[in-house]
Amino acid sequence: MTFSVSSAPKHQVYSVSKLNKEIRGILEQGFASLRLTGEISNFVAPASGHWYFSLKDDKAQIKAAMWRGNNRYSKYRPNNGAQVVVTARVSVYEPRGEYQLIVEHMEPAGEGQLKQQFEALKLQLAAEGLFSSAHKQPLPTQIRKVGVVTSATGAAIKDILTVMKRRAPQLEVIVYPTQVQGSDAHLQIAEKIRLANIRNEVDVLIVGRGGGSLEDLWCFNEEHLAREIFASRLPIISAVGHEIDTTISDYVADLRAPTPSAAAELVSPDQHAIKKHIIEKYARLSHLMLSKIKEAKQTNNVLLQRLKLQHPNSQLQQQAQRLDELSMRLQRGVHAQLNQKNNQLSLLQQRFQHQHPERRLSQSQDTLQQLEQRLLNAQNKNQQSAQQQLAMLAARLESISPLSVLARGYSITKKGKSVVKSIEQVKTGETLVTQVHDGEIHTTVNHTLDTTKAAQ
Repeated sequence: MTFSVSSAPKHQVYSVSKLNKEIRGILEQGFASLRLTGEISNFVAPASGHWYFSLKDDKAQIKAAMWRGNNRYSKYRPNNGAQVVVTARVSVYEPRGEYQLIVEHMEPAGEGQLKQQFEALKLQLAAEGLFSSAHKQPLPTQIRKVGVVTSATGAAIKDILTVMKRRAPQLEVIVYPTQVQGSDAHLQIAEKIRLANIRNEVDVLIVGRGGGSLEDLWCFNEEHLAREIFASRLPIISAVGHEIDTTISDYVADLRAPTPSAAAELVSPDQHAIKKHIIEKYARLSHLMLSKIKEAKQTNNVLLQRLKLQHPNSQLQQQAQRLDELSMRLQRGVHAQLNQKNNQLSLLQQRFQHQHPERRLSQSQDTLQQLEQRLLNAQNKNQQSAQQQLAMLAARLESISPLSVLARGYSITKKGKSVVKSIEQVKTGETLVTQVHDGEIHTTVNHTLDTTKAAQ
């Protein structure tokens, strides 16, 4: 791996904190994430929740820290001397200038290989149908005997017996003791399952143990045991480890319980719940019986009432009452019809009176007189308007009449029928007629004078 460091000026002086900070940046960029293995030593877990330890091999060691946000989800709790595989990044603790690992994930050395084996077997058995719900057996509705395949001295059997005694002490428990950890444990567990099927003395089997590491629980991930569980005629509940632990046996079994105690609860009805259920059933039955008795009494009373109502005298009384009711309804109907017809007749008479010929003739005469008066008024108005307009036009015509002009002292000279407008129109000796407002003057031309030239 190659690191590139920016060249600093020759005479630049670093502070210790600045140098550590830049070294930290270079290391974190160069080793973004890596996996390495080693042995845990100097492990410390203070109240803050963080883990501090050293990771070493036979030649070297390095300090490491795993923050609380990462280790809180870890199933593995490290201890000194344990071989682990970690995923980490390289950093620097600046206050002391020490480089260290910031661990993000930790698992026991060898666990990774076991997980691979687990996933491979899981895929294989799933493909063969061993996990299919079609092969799952339901638990019996009536359970009297429970078989438990587990260690006779482990915590699991103690938890199961405690729950059974508290919830259903009447149930009989048969223990098939076996090893639940080690290289041959899966063979012993499979043998006990076969023995229980041969004896056929229990209604259901619980197979499991308490919690542990992946290596501790590995016998429940063996193919041989998985096939034995699948072949069992007795329903099997797998109760291995804690709730977060999952094994191949859990997938193959007819039912999985998160813990051995939970498995015991699944097969043991709670006696207090049963007692409560019986009390509730009794109360419901009593209430139902009382309701039925009350309903029967009500039905009896109804029948008695109906019997009284169906008596002949009662029927005759009802029929007579019904006849009276119908008679009164008929009378009310006839009166209503007569009133309606009278109202219609009055309305028709009013309409006839309104449409009578004399009334219409009188109305027409009034209308004719009104129209005649309106016609006379319109004629008078039009005549007055025409007279006013004629007077206006006469005045205008008089104002532009030649006679009016002559009356003001002007005259018109004519040569024959033509009006003389220029001296060039007349000659000496010709007779002209001059018209004034009260007659004509006949004159003879002795000579003419062009006043425009004389003025020049």
